Amino acid sequence: MSIDTVPRAFPRRLPQPTRRHLARRGKTIARVAARHFGPLVVRQARRARHGPLPASELARPLRKTFEDLGGTFMKFGQLVASSPGVFGDGLAEEFRSCLDTGPAVSFDLVCRQVEEDLGMAIGDAYAELEEEPIGRASMAVVHRGRLHDGRVVAVKVLRPGIAKLVATDLDLLQPLLDLIAHHTGDQTAGSLLQMLDGFREQIGEELDLRNEARAMVHFRRLLSGAGLEVVVVPEVVEELSGPNVLTMEFLDGVPIDDLAQAAGYGVDPAPLVVEVLRGFFLMTLSWGAFHGDVHAGNLLLLADGRVGVLDWGIVGRLDEGTYRFFRRVLEAALGDESAWDDVAAHMVRTYGPALEAGLGLDEAALSAFMRSVIEPVLTRPFGEVSLGELLTAPQVQVARARGIEAQSRSARAIFTRLRAQRNMRRMAEAHGGLASEFDRGTFLLGKQLLYFERYGKLFMADTPLLSDREFFESLLRHTATRAGQPDVHGEPGGVG
Repeated sequence: MSIDTVPRAFPRRLPQPTRRHLARRGKTIARVAARHFGPLVVRQARRARHGPLPASELARPLRKTFEDLGGTFMKFGQLVASSPGVFGDGLAEEFRSCLDTGPAVSFDLVCRQVEEDLGMAIGDAYAELEEEPIGRASMAVVHRGRLHDGRVVAVKVLRPGIAKLVATDLDLLQPLLDLIAHHTGDQTAGSLLQMLDGFREQIGEELDLRNEARAMVHFRRLLSGAGLEVVVVPEVVEELSGPNVLTMEFLDGVPIDDLAQAAGYGVDPAPLVVEVLRGFFLMTLSWGAFHGDVHAGNLLLLADGRVGVLDWGIVGRLDEGTYRFFRRVLEAALGDESAWDDVAAHMVRTYGPALEAGLGLDEAALSAFMRSVIEPVLTRPFGEVSLGELLTAPQVQVARARGIEAQSRSARAIFTRLRAQRNMRRMAEAHGGLASEFDRGTFLLGKQLLYFERYGKLFMADTPLLSDREFFESLLRHTATRAGQPDVHGEPGGVG
């Protein structure tokens, strides 16, 4: 496997927030949270004798807090919205607006940013640029425009000051999650730390739109050559794009999981979702790289029956070891029994004795354990899959190895469980597994699985992820015979 053909990213360096910026942002976070949660705290105090308020009542104030704060909080909100299997249907639905409802940006500021970036007046660049945005994402806003040759375009503009805002948020959140993860070993805090670590690297790429433009040009060509005609990457207008502005072909459509609007098109989204899944695996196995943020806000069902894939600001790139691990997982799920031992061995090499000691399993038992939690996700129908169970499986096993119930709320059980998780995390960190290329790569792959689970439950409830055995076996054979050297000009045999 080689990703030499994938355009390298040149991330911007995040600014270092001053103590003044950290204090000001901290006060803003506290003020916004108090505004939205204050009434809830009062209600809870009034009904103290009746127990805590239902968790469902926290969803709306939490979502409003995230939307008002923007930046990193909106990124977390997008993950919640797209992962009902982990966060629950109610919370995911409440956070749906986070996919495309960031804070407003003054149109004057947008125009100033465009003119400074392109080095020309708005009127010279565009025949028309609509004042009302058609998209307000966490990092940027998008306005519809028209070029002087008549083409309709989408103009993506980075939010002014977004780099400083995100850097400040990360510096505020990092020590809090570090404290929780290191002193309790809590799996959720550890996962969020992974997300922050990856986000700190990825955000530098997202904050220079030239990286996204290069990725779009590259993957548009590759997907076209692979015969996936129904999957569309917008064409970039390179002469009107720069570090802070990206002008691209306008795709007219609706989010692929908006069933009400999709029905109006008279198009069945299910076959399109299958093609998107094919495209993801084809990219990852053929080129060692993939779209790293396939939430519903980035997949548009188009009126002509195709699906548009937007926002290429995050591109996952697998190192050699992670790529081989990914292949072996797929080969194992497709029936190669020996692959499960290879999968377990790679985990042990990466995280050291932490896995066997923490989970209470030798390597053979670890292989069986990993098979028991991974195989169902890939081979059972989506309607029976729960990624939430997969993510909590290590915690459950840690508890089981110490003879306690994973769900027990007794003080002794909680203390024993957290101490074991803490020791396991420290051992993995000492071995160098945490924050490694493998750790980041598999986390980003896992995040896409969270999104795919949602689409699968909506459109493919009776179908497993690896249902098209012929496609996956052909793809694995094809990429293996190339000895890792993908032919970017040819069409993968038997998988188009």
